[in-house]
Amino acid sequence: QVQLVESGGGLVQAGESLRLSCAASGSIFSIFAMAWYRQAPGKQREWVATIHRDRSTNYADSVKGRFFITRDNAKNTVSLQMNSLKAEDTGVYFCNRWPAVNGNWGQGTQVTVSS
Repeated sequence: QVQLVESGGGLVQAGESLRLSCAASGSIFSIFAMAWYRQAPGKQREWVATIHRDRSTNYADSVKGRFFITRDNAKNTVSLQMNSLKAEDTGVYFCNRWPAVNGNWGQGTQVTVSS
């Protein structure tokens, strides 16, 4: 089981940027595809972006061209650069493996975008 700790959230205005980070425990981090997910108030958690072992990436249509996922296998971290933020990006952001493993969910980090 991998322990995941998200950070970097905050309160920003629409159009601004944030960079989220996820620190993972475990020496086998590099073999997993990793992803970011988010949960808006009153809604189900949804997938945002994935980065595979070969560093290829996939994005939800709602964030494509604005969000960018990267990973640093030496530091066991995965990051999400979020640009041109919109009010609808508000929510708690989580990282996890792709596909997600239920036992790996952390506390997440809150992102609030004011319009």
